[in-house]
Amino acid sequence: MKTAIKFTNQWLLGAMLLVCGSSCSDFLEETDKSNFTVDNYFTRPEHATSVVNSIYDNLKTTTGGGFNGAPWMMLEFATGLANTELGQAQNSIFVRNLVNTSDNEYGRVYWVSSYKGIANANLALANIPNITMPEANKNKALGEARFLRAHYYYNLVRIFGKVPLITTPIGLTSENLYPKQATEEEIYKQIVEDLTQAETSGLPFVDPSGRVTLGAIKSLLASVYLTMAGSPLQKGAEYFRKAADKASEVIKSNQYSLFTTYDDLHSPARKNTGENIFMVQFAANIQPSGWQTSIIPYNQGISAYSDETGAIFANKEFVESYEKGDKRAEEKQFYYRTYTLSDNRSKTVDLGGYYIFKHFDTQAHLTTTSSDLNWPLLRYAEVLLIYAEATNEVSGPSADGYEAVNKIRKRANLPDLAGLTKEQLREAIWRERWYELSFENKTWFDMVRLRKAFNVSTKTFENYVGHKFSYGPVLKERELLFPIPTAEIRNNSNLKQNPGY
Repeated sequence: MKTAIKFTNQWLLGAMLLVCGSSCSDFLEETDKSNFTVDNYFTRPEHATSVVNSIYDNLKTTTGGGFNGAPWMMLEFATGLANTELGQAQNSIFVRNLVNTSDNEYGRVYWVSSYKGIANANLALANIPNITMPEANKNKALGEARFLRAHYYYNLVRIFGKVPLITTPIGLTSENLYPKQATEEEIYKQIVEDLTQAETSGLPFVDPSGRVTLGAIKSLLASVYLTMAGSPLQKGAEYFRKAADKASEVIKSNQYSLFTTYDDLHSPARKNTGENIFMVQFAANIQPSGWQTSIIPYNQGISAYSDETGAIFANKEFVESYEKGDKRAEEKQFYYRTYTLSDNRSKTVDLGGYYIFKHFDTQAHLTTTSSDLNWPLLRYAEVLLIYAEATNEVSGPSADGYEAVNKIRKRANLPDLAGLTKEQLREAIWRERWYELSFENKTWFDMVRLRKAFNVSTKTFENYVGHKFSYGPVLKERELLFPIPTAEIRNNSNLKQNPGY
């Protein structure tokens, strides 16, 4: 098994320091050297490693599954392209039916886990500079912290809009203990600043251990620029050019390539390599990934797992909208509708729906019930599509733009795109994003930045507000953001709820 990051529960230190600061020692009459504070903890190189590891830890929090669903599903049900068999997963059903409220646990988990990660990043950035250690190692640690803080804020600003922007450690006496919301412009400015500084930190372009790399930094920055070009900031051509240039740097590095088979997308042996630029790290029997029971049909007896929840699967209309001959829509490529029975592997049953195969750990379902799969956050296919879209927006169809998107189509056994107008190519690239990046927490973000939704019947794009899901609900303007969690509004009077909630 490839080396993986050794994650710890060090974020608990961050949470403790966030609340207590150095004042925790005031409860003791004499110094207790086992009582870590900001003043006595950050003294050795190992402490820099542990605090940076703690920032990674919160990447895992939104993944998972089970009978209550999982936060990552929030961004999939919001697209109108997902279904569920799990009646008790009300958080999923409320989002799917567009009757979501600020009490939704999924939104609360995104908020809390992101700010825990940010708190630990702030601790790292404030204290690592004072640790005596080789400058190269120090800069790399700071680069990782900046990338991860940018990632958390990128999720927060897209999901909730105006959120508090906190870049220093907070204690009970801090002026910013009950922070106000920053504008989206301010948050994106900080994201770009963190990522551009991280670019200069000396991190390697690739790293099979799964730590932050220069390739991941440039890929995320390309995504950020593409989003800034669209809604809500609408920065237009300049930022499309920035996105194209940054994606081009990743492409020209020749450090990544598309897998030749879709099986590699969910092969534990291929994690952190090839097409996988940055992933959330898991390890079987140590910290196994938790979504396997959610992507299999409800109690049909196909898995070695005892829980089969049917928590999320693809809408029939979406899968059947793929272009004729598209390999991604074939059985056991991106989706599956047949499988063998756990008590008789020689018998195959029709499952009656399209379940998600791109996140399916075959070995875990057949025997181990402990998944070794990572969750993909950035892969090379997305970088190619960012480049194709951005360069088309800047200068229209080009040989390089066609080459990027056609690499995706070639793997899907589809003919090359050619001879299209700028407008035709724009929608063709959007369709490739919908089909290629499905169920990877990308599509809803695309819908919001483009203010467009995909009509699975006409296979065209229409305005986000007023778009009718294939099963009935109609998107309203309020669904351009998720509600700030009730508990956050209640505990901080400086926060203003998003419109419509």
